[in-house]
Amino acid sequence: MRRMIAGIGGLGLALVLSQFPEYAQQYTQRLGGAVDELRVITEDFDRAAAAGGLDRPAALARYEASNDSFLAGRGTSMSATFQRYDQLSATLTRIEHADAVERLQSLPAYLDTDIGRRTLESYKPAVPVTMEGILYAGGGFILGYLVLSGLWRFVTLPFTRKRRVVYR
Repeated sequence: MRRMIAGIGGLGLALVLSQFPEYAQQYTQRLGGAVDELRVITEDFDRAAAAGGLDRPAALARYEASNDSFLAGRGTSMSATFQRYDQLSATLTRIEHADAVERLQSLPAYLDTDIGRRTLESYKPAVPVTMEGILYAGGGFILGYLVLSGLWRFVTLPFTRKRRVVYR
């Protein structure tokens, strides 16, 4: 009975962990799309500023110096957009250069972002056919098997009889 329950636990955790590489891939795709769109906005702003003989900081300073609250607000909004672009670009670079273990350690950071939540909301499970997916599934099976096997032994400990050793 213990082996069957441990095997079920192993299969369950294997199934769950095997999905992480697919989630990470879908997250990376969404993140890449966001970075691409922010790059377009950033480059367009920089081109418009250059056409006016300004660099980005000087163009933003003009927005901020404006007496028009709408223009001042647009300057603040553009500053936030550039910061987000820099942050998401750095995150994408980190993810693209991370190995499988580093990506797993970053899971809480993935889930704690707007992009991570939206990825999870639209996540589609997939069969792990990559080496990374197979390794996660194998690790999940072993971990699940060992945890449930140990838990089963602990829970049934009060109900096991001690065997008497008879010496002759």
